[in-house]
Amino acid sequence: MNLQESGEMYLETILVLSKKKDVVRSIDVAEEMGFSKPSVSRAVGLLKSGGYITVDINGYIELTDAGREISEKIYERHTVLTKFFKAIGVDSETAVDDACKIEHDISDVSFDALKRFLDNGLTK
Repeated sequence: MNLQESGEMYLETILVLSKKKDVVRSIDVAEEMGFSKPSVSRAVGLLKSGGYITVDINGYIELTDAGREISEKIYERHTVLTKFFKAIGVDSETAVDDACKIEHDISDVSFDALKRFLDNGLTK
């Protein structure tokens, strides 16, 4: 199953919340993303049926291996792109917003080149 950008955003949000909290529920995702509970409930259902998350009887959401792989990839892209934009003088808010837009569309080739560029210290 090929995820759309919105699915990737949900997975990334679940990952980020799981780093902050012991358990993640749909209401946590809704509050973090600013979406309605029905919208999040629908997305959670789709992610669950796609095999990206599990939801236990208490409503606690966990990433599956497939969901974790995608969410970590998107999260890495978000953090690296944000770091890059800040390094070239973009203000923090704009850097975060732009990284969020680009993280879903940038090719693996371009992203890997950007990481190598940053790793070589060319932006210090």
